Amino acid sequence: MQKSGKLELTWVGKYEEKEIEPRILVENPGLSYGDQDTGNMLIHGDNLIALKALEQDYVGQVKCIYIDPPYNTGSAFEHYDDGVEHSIWLNLMYQRLGIMKNLLSSDGTIWITLDDNEVHYLKIVCDELWGRKNFIADIIWNSRKSVSNDAIVSLSTNHILVYATDAEIIRKKAKHGELFRDKLDESKFSNPDNDPRGPWVADPFDAPAVRPNLTYEIINPNTGVAYLPPKGRHWRTEREKYEALLADGRIVFGKKGDSKPQQKRFLSECSGKGSVQTTLWEDVDTTTNATKHSQQLFDEPFTNPKPENLIERVLQLATNNGDLVLDSFLGSGTTAAVAHKMRRKWIGIEMGEQAYTFCKVRLDKVIKGRDNGGITGSQNWQGGGGYKFYELAPSLLVPNPKIPSVMQINPEYTFEQLCEAICKIEGLSISRKTICMVEAAKNDLFI
Repeated sequence: MQKSGKLELTWVGKYEEKEIEPRILVENPGLSYGDQDTGNMLIHGDNLIALKALEQDYVGQVKCIYIDPPYNTGSAFEHYDDGVEHSIWLNLMYQRLGIMKNLLSSDGTIWITLDDNEVHYLKIVCDELWGRKNFIADIIWNSRKSVSNDAIVSLSTNHILVYATDAEIIRKKAKHGELFRDKLDESKFSNPDNDPRGPWVADPFDAPAVRPNLTYEIINPNTGVAYLPPKGRHWRTEREKYEALLADGRIVFGKKGDSKPQQKRFLSECSGKGSVQTTLWEDVDTTTNATKHSQQLFDEPFTNPKPENLIERVLQLATNNGDLVLDSFLGSGTTAAVAHKMRRKWIGIEMGEQAYTFCKVRLDKVIKGRDNGGITGSQNWQGGGGYKFYELAPSLLVPNPKIPSVMQINPEYTFEQLCEAICKIEGLSISRKTICMVEAAKNDLFI
């Protein structure tokens, strides 16, 4: 008898159903910061339980998910040590991605950064969850410029897997020039030199950090004055590309032609036309430069952070002003910081102590306008906004101290939290008004 089968990746534990308690989120007002009505959320706790806590209220509402999960080292998973079996990593990712899929909007996308160790396995997992037809791209990001001499081939790139809830919607948007739709202040664009490419605005030609290959003299052809990048910064391109931009009429030297170099940005190139990206990203910063930014933000820099302009590129492609962005492996808070500066709403989840020591510290600086690095300049960010800080509530049911085999309601729960927890378990939403009504009814019953 011929047996039927299907194409899939399987591993130990894949089909073992794990019940996840739908816990509630409890705000910690002492850690919330800034404007409390933005809808932004910083959540400390296990990201599987936190995602489950969000699922009921946010299903189909997240426009973009960006995650940078552990590259099978276990650093972001509870009870998971380095070097455990490969299948455990897959199972932990499978559980989390399943909930993330439910959170994505009909025109939403998920972007997952990984290295060569797991990316090819995870693509098959994502093919199963989202469907192969909804695979958008495998972007190759040049994450480091240095070359390692301890291997036959020096690894210098990361992968970014991109999937859509419905790839056809995304392709139609790209076809109609609806990507990069952030509203531009067109009044800033002009054409004083009658450039045939139309109105333009002058952007700085320097960028944060110092890279030797991007540090060289630029001679102002009008005055003969030589310019080096400002202290602590480098030019945006290598000399060869600069010379090509100069020859193409894309470099200007101030309104009077007597200052440092600036680069033209044409309005026609900001409206969707000509802004389709390739799958090779070499023009965004590296982890080395992101680490230098991290050193400006924290007493101890975060290990292998992602550069802000990498996330900026993702959010430019995937979102518009006011859209909701989620990162459930928040790390040092890069995704939330970039989303905030780009005026998106955001939810960030971090399990470790870095929720306090990195994420909160960084986001508070962003809100105060005290983060001068990353995309602050390109986004003209000067501060503002805020977020609410949440902790995961403890388990609703705990063993009775006198009869351990019998479960009881956790005494740490307030009446309000108990009402909310029961409603969440039953799949119901609950408002403050409802809780007050239940509270009044309870008091009447026990008078």
